[in-house]
Amino acid sequence: MSEIIIGGGKRLSGDLNVQGAKNSVLPVLAATVLCGKECVIHNCPALSDVETSIKILRALGCFAQRQGDAVTVNSEGISGCEIPDSLMREMRSSVVFLGAIIGRCKKAVISSPGGCELGPRPIDLHLSSLEKMGVTVTEEHGFLYCTAEKGLHGAEINLVFPSVGATENIILAAATAKGITVIHGAAKEPEISDLADFLNSAGAKIYGCGSDTVKIYGVEKLGGAEHTIIPDRIAAATYMACAAVTGGTLTLNGVMPSHMVSLFWLFKECGCGVELSGKSVRITAPERLSGVPTVRSLVYPGFPTDAGPIAVAMLSLAKGTSVFVENIFENRFRYVDELKRFGAKIKTEGKAAVIEGVSELSGADCKATDLRGGAALIIAALAAGGESKIGEIHHIERGYDDIAAALKPLGADIKYSKE
Repeated sequence: MSEIIIGGGKRLSGDLNVQGAKNSVLPVLAATVLCGKECVIHNCPALSDVETSIKILRALGCFAQRQGDAVTVNSEGISGCEIPDSLMREMRSSVVFLGAIIGRCKKAVISSPGGCELGPRPIDLHLSSLEKMGVTVTEEHGFLYCTAEKGLHGAEINLVFPSVGATENIILAAATAKGITVIHGAAKEPEISDLADFLNSAGAKIYGCGSDTVKIYGVEKLGGAEHTIIPDRIAAATYMACAAVTGGTLTLNGVMPSHMVSLFWLFKECGCGVELSGKSVRITAPERLSGVPTVRSLVYPGFPTDAGPIAVAMLSLAKGTSVFVENIFENRFRYVDELKRFGAKIKTEGKAAVIEGVSELSGADCKATDLRGGAALIIAALAAGGESKIGEIHHIERGYDDIAAALKPLGADIKYSKE
């Protein structure tokens, strides 16, 4: 087991290139299953979840290989339709392969997905939507057997909640289905638009992504494509928070500012200077951050739930009392007890966390409870006086491409240590 050791209290400054988006690269890699020809995906971050996706592709019989930041996939020789249980348990997002496998093979077998435990995230919306497209779903001993013996057909689908995963699975299944599929109440996240851009470059006909109505005209088959993954807005916000709590100045390159409007709002409310220039953003921290009366997680374009722990870590050092309300996941606050080890004053009740800002934090030994909760601990440790040790860092490695290597050139005292 490895841990991250941080000597806090160092002011961060400098320039940083933002990695490719975790929440974009995973569905795009799944989409290569539909293509049947060689696809090259650029700007793929070196994440454990990406490596799991590559393993899934190989388990299905696809060729999949990384070279630098590019992953080459060729699914022409696909030979399986079942995702091994061990790989499903590694990554909850593996469920996004469902629509692609059914679209290509007319059947799929998966087990219950794993990943971060953030409370109930049922895939009922995924399954009920696929059933409308001609899929029969049978559950036995924890496995889901999905078949579409007569092939997939278009359907009119109304999502009762704008689920990102369900929207992606429907798009993947509909891309090569017969007829037209219309999704009402679709999720609007930029990562979904990135998936559609990739599929369209391979020959799909998908329109309306970024709005709540998406229309997919099924095509007979898809071909190969080359695509570059969009920047990771949550990783960008994480590094901005690292600069904010240490009183630093940081320039992030390779961002898409239009994807980060709600995130920039938080930093400005906390008193940071935020300057945009093309695909770069420069953040300048004040002497001390200001509290924010209320921050609420919402579906896009609202404040992202994935940035909630990042916000709470920042606000724990801000003047005054702040409130964060989590509206997406029921069990997001497990990381709060770990933040308290640094001296943060946070009370949680139901969906709300009340943060009483303190003037300083102290180094602590703690453990990451999930991906973004782990990022919150790194933010706290960078600001804290003394040394901190963060364990269970496999959670962090799911979404950050060597976070220590990214932070060290900015002046952070950070290193990995194997127990």
